[in-house]
Order: sequence, then C-alpha cells, then structure tokens
Amino acid sequence: MESVIYSTLPPQAAKLLDLQPQGSKEAEAFVNAFLKRSMPRLKDEAIQDKLTRKAVVLEHCPKRKKKDKRKKTKGFSAKQRREMRLFEIKPEQQKQPQMIQAKLLKADLHGAIVTVTKSKCPSYVGITGIILQEMKHIFKIITKEDKLKVIPKLNNVFSLEVDGFISYIYGSKFQLRASERSAKKFKAKGTIDL
Repeated sequence: MESVIYSTLPPQAAKLLDLQPQGSKEAEAFVNAFLKRSMPRLKDEAIQDKLTRKAVVLEHCPKRKKKDKRKKTKGFSAKQRREMRLFEIKPEQQKQPQMIQAKLLKADLHGAIVTVTKSKCPSYVGITGIILQEMKHIFKIITKEDKLKVIPKLNNVFSLEVDGFISYIYGSKFQLRASERSAKKFKAKGTIDL
C-alpha cells in the first residue's frame, strides 16, 4: 500500500499535469502534511493507522460563515422616549378607557351605533347600524338602507365608539339581557378571540 501512496507519477502524466517530479520522501512529507491539515483532531499514530488500513476518510471542516444580521428598524431609545415624554399620561386620562369599558359592560345599548368587526360568518363583517333591540343571544340592528338585520352575539365581535374611544364587544362574553347585565358584577378578564 505504501508503495502506491508514495510512488511517483509516470513522466507522461507529470508532464500532462505540469508537475515537477518528486522523490518518495517528498511525496511522503506532502501526504503527511495534507492528512494533518485534513484531520486536525487525529494524532500522528492514528493517521498512520488509517493509511495502513487503506481507507482514508477526509473530514471537511468548512469555515463558518458569519450570518448577515438583518438590520432591524430601530425605534427610539429609552432616553429619547423620556425626553419626548411618550409614556407620560395625565392622571385623568389614565383611567378613562377602563372607566368607559366598565360602564359599557353595564350600559343599555339600545340606540347605539355598532359595527361588526369580526365574525365566523363573513357576511356579517362590516354591517353597521343602530341597535333597535337587544336580546340575550341577538342584536336587532337597522342599517342605513333601512333594513332590519338580526345578528347573533355568539362568534361575533362588535365595535362601538364612546367619547372618541373605540371599544370592542365580544358577543360570546356578552350573552345577557340588558337588565341582567346592569346588575351583574364583571371580573376583569383578557379578551378571547373567535
């Protein structure tokens, strides 16, 4: 095996490849250096052992490419936010949305203008009108075209504007009569999507 590894190329092949002829010691030094570079984790004895077994599997250690970090659009720094006073809200305005929503839960919605913003039935989405009658499971709404629409509360989300704030009513959590709602105590819970 060693005679095959370290043998010189025939003169015609060396001329064809434009190589200078080398002696067997130079070839041996080249092979050893090449194997050390190719298999950096192995010791010399292990490399020689692989040579005698006639099977050399060269490991390929690719250079790790640096990942191009995508440039994120940077917002304001904390210092800039403080200077601009972005999060300073007047005390009287801090409680206003919660107060409106708390009142809205107990409010009688007859005469309110509502819009269906989300629904499992796509034909309901976008219907806007005045609530004529509210029952336990449905709203009866009259539209601009003077058409009476009966819309179930279940699986629908309604939007309602009060004092410049748009509030969303999740119909599935709103299935009570107006008289029952006014007496009920509501707990502050997160909203549930359809």
